[in-house]
Amino acid sequence: MASSSMSSRGSGSWTAKQNKDFEEALAVFDKDTPDRWHNIAKAVGDKTAEEVKRHYEILLEDLKIIESGQVPFPNYTTTKGA
Repeated sequence: MASSSMSSRGSGSWTAKQNKDFEEALAVFDKDTPDRWHNIAKAVGDKTAEEVKRHYEILLEDLKIIESGQVPFPNYTTTKGA
């Protein structure tokens, strides 16, 4: 999900493993950690500190859009007997 929106915004593509490593590194290296983005980039691999910081900023932008109600709920259909 995030990787497709990332590539459409020019931030490059991220594999599922890179996204998972990114999420785990965010939990380890909080906002007060010195050299946070360099540490996260090292944990992710094949990404620069600038790329991981931009990835984070885009995720924050996406959250703001979702929380503001600008993303409609999906229209799920139900099947009989389910």
